[in-house]
Amino acid sequence: MKSKTLLITIALCFATGAACFAANAQLGTWKLNAKKSKLGNGKARNNTVVYSSMLFQTKVTIDGTDEKGNPAHNEWKGMFDGKDYAVTGDPASDMRSYRKIDDRTMEFTIKKGGKVTITGRIVVAPDGKSRTVHATGTNGKGKTFKTVAVYDKA
Repeated sequence: MKSKTLLITIALCFATGAACFAANAQLGTWKLNAKKSKLGNGKARNNTVVYSSMLFQTKVTIDGTDEKGNPAHNEWKGMFDGKDYAVTGDPASDMRSYRKIDDRTMEFTIKKGGKVTITGRIVVAPDGKSRTVHATGTNGKGKTFKTVAVYDKA
């Protein structure tokens, strides 16, 4: 009887986790649509962004290129609660926070050495097939920039 109860409990946990995964429009793999984006020349590009659900956290994996065209990879693990969580693999940032606004919208803040360098908003289209990232920030040389990156669901 105890093992049967344990199996049912585990099955319900997995079913609940799967339902939460399906309910979060941000989760999944997103590919950059460069033709629809306004990134500017010489800017780093996040070609692929993957949001995956982990126990009580989300992992964001970003693969792309840096300003010189070299491969770039960074990862973030945390919650969409507006608190700072560490970033690994990104020389331009060490902390990042995401805050969920509604089912399709999030705001984010990127920091380096405690200083905010980029802020933005991510909005998933109502059909869930694309998302748009608006970002404003300051580069390493102190110059301000604005970008719009459009991603398609892979």
